[in-house]
Amino acid sequence: MVEKVGVRDFRNNIGKYIDSAIPIAVSRHGQTVGYFVPVHKAPNTADFEALRVASDKLDTLLKEHKIDKEELVQDFQKLRRGKA
Repeated sequence: MVEKVGVRDFRNNIGKYIDSAIPIAVSRHGQTVGYFVPVHKAPNTADFEALRVASDKLDTLLKEHKIDKEELVQDFQKLRRGKA
């Protein structure tokens, strides 16, 4: 489960979101611009394993769709600068 909030709300209530137990999707003008994942404890082995599995899934999807990681990063940076 992910809670979606606007940038202004996120900025004004950052303390609340830091204490949250769920990830936060931060949006601007209705578009998700980032995610905030609060961490409340030292990561354990299960956390690292879950991150590794997610990373493997992402790599698989990128390969299946023939998406180059570097091109993806460049496209993301262009979008962030508003040049896309």
